[in-house]
Amino acid sequence: MTSKKRRQRGSRTHGGGSQKNRRGAGHRGGRGAAGRDKHEKHNHPPLGEEGSGFTRPEKAQDTVVTVDVRELDEDAPLLAAEGLAEETDGGYEIDARDIVEDADTADRVKVLGAGQVRNELTVIADDFSDGAVEKIEAAGGETEALNPVETEESTDEE
Repeated sequence: MTSKKRRQRGSRTHGGGSQKNRRGAGHRGGRGAAGRDKHEKHNHPPLGEEGSGFTRPEKAQDTVVTVDVRELDEDAPLLAAEGLAEETDGGYEIDARDIVEDADTADRVKVLGAGQVRNELTVIADDFSDGAVEKIEAAGGETEALNPVETEESTDEE
């Protein structure tokens, strides 16, 4: 692509319109931050999108990939056939980190409690929701959390 300098050779006004438009500062609304309420800023973002607040740095944020107990329960026989899960006495042992998509790029794999558990599952993952632990253990299974997130429970001291 040719440079702007090359394209504008032979042009009298170099994209500025009439020669009168380049005189003074009237064509651009004043010099610097001049004009009604510093007019360059009057096109502010809509309410609610001001951009205020704080965004944590990306390296400080954990990317969490989730999987529901329903998926683990339904797919357990297929996973065992593919060699991604082990069949045990009356149940299955599943490492959720091996079967979840994008688990290799995520920081954590968390098992959530959506759905029903009919098989006896031993599940290994980084973290579990309370509902997932409850449902897996109710079906006679076990959970093994490798990196559980410590949550501070608020206590009302009166």
